[in-house]
Amino acid sequence: MAIVAVLSALLACSLLLLVLGGVLLRGISQLDLSFFTLPRPLFGQRGGVADALVGSALIVGMATGLAVPVAVLVAVYVSEYARPRAARLVQLALDVLNGIPAIVVGIFVFGLLVAGNGQSAIFGAVSLAILMLPMVARATQEVLALVPRSLREASLALGVPRWRTVVSIVLPAALGGIVTGVVLAVARAAGETAPILFTSSIAANAVSFDVTHALASLPLAIFVFSESPDPREQAAGWAAALVLIVFVLVLNVLGKLVAARTRRRLEGSR
Repeated sequence: MAIVAVLSALLACSLLLLVLGGVLLRGISQLDLSFFTLPRPLFGQRGGVADALVGSALIVGMATGLAVPVAVLVAVYVSEYARPRAARLVQLALDVLNGIPAIVVGIFVFGLLVAGNGQSAIFGAVSLAILMLPMVARATQEVLALVPRSLREASLALGVPRWRTVVSIVLPAALGGIVTGVVLAVARAAGETAPILFTSSIAANAVSFDVTHALASLPLAIFVFSESPDPREQAAGWAAALVLIVFVLVLNVLGKLVAARTRRRLEGSR
């Protein structure tokens, strides 16, 4: 059984290496300075993903700003204030929301905001924020549970109000885990295509910072390049996929390192 387990682990890792190797071989030839500084090409011209990088940064940044404060407050309520029954109901709602397919969220935001108003990067950020919220909330809730109860009791015994205890003691102790949840949620949101198709896909092939209009994004650029009959644009799609994979890989590694450091610190304080 140990051998079977080891072989299964090797199989899982080999699938990742196979995907990385295939994307690397097909896309590395397109990676140069112009690929990161030029917008998407028009009519067979040489181009890059500068507009997609800027658009992804703006959309994901706004989504993070929308989702993280709400998610942290939800986690604080469940961990510090809610009664057991209310906490279970909120946890169930978060789990269900976390399991909703991304395309359903895109359709929902399209019907609620886009229809009648037109696409914009703001609406794209709203759709990604809905996907990020349960991930950040559940991760924050888990790390808040690791904060030693003795820290809360010591603060309350000194006459410190509960809200001040949460702000000054609990949240700083759990900051590393919260950052980990945010990093992992950003990594997932950065690669989502379905919500962007419904909310921010009709964008000009130019670098823009106007979030009231639709902006290009890296997943959308990969989708468009892959549908092109031009071999050069197909190769650009593989290169964009490689950039996105490296970005997600780096974020996941950073998230794991921060999580491990936080876990050691919290377990050492018990």
